[in-house]
Amino acid sequence: MDEFLSILKRFYLIAYNWIVFAGWFQVIFLTMKTLKESGHEHVYSNVEKPLLLAQSAAFLEILHGIVGLVRSPISATLPQIGSRLYVLWGILYSFPEVQTHPIVTSLLISWGITEIIRYSFFGVKEVFGSTPYWLLWLRYSTFTVLYPTGISSEIGMIYNALPYMKESGLYSLRMPNKWNFSFDYFYFAIIVLVVYLPGIPHMYGYMLGQRKKVLSKLKKE
Repeated sequence: MDEFLSILKRFYLIAYNWIVFAGWFQVIFLTMKTLKESGHEHVYSNVEKPLLLAQSAAFLEILHGIVGLVRSPISATLPQIGSRLYVLWGILYSFPEVQTHPIVTSLLISWGITEIIRYSFFGVKEVFGSTPYWLLWLRYSTFTVLYPTGISSEIGMIYNALPYMKESGLYSLRMPNKWNFSFDYFYFAIIVLVVYLPGIPHMYGYMLGQRKKVLSKLKKE
């Protein structure tokens, strides 16, 4: 029974990683194609469907960590995936006014390249039990550039959406109401921006630590 569950787990993770890899590959392909043919203003509209599916699928990784399918710590997985889902659904999808901003392109390229490398890394590892050094190096090195560009693009998208949040009142709850409770999405977004500040060095430091640990282990071997 245990052997059957182990095989089932492996096949599930192989399928998951390669399906999401294909989604992100489509996002990058369409992003570059759109940039060449019609400019950054049309990037989001052309990649929206595969982007929503590929990034939303990452929610399963939180569940994978909770049930023990993978060893990734929830403390690192949750804020990283949570912030991306917020930017995707709470900003990009919710406020069409920011969808044509140039920062969308840097956001998608940063996310896309990162995820193509990450999912191919885990996909190859699940299939063969190990990964070639060049793929492992990419997995633990490209973030040094892509994390700063990605996180600054996320912050830029939230900041650019603030005026539209305030004007539209979207997702806000005003008093009086039957719950006797109010919520202002504009101020919530400002709080999110403030939370990003201490979160950035923490996550970057964590990833640098992981890189040092993995690459130094390989050198010893």
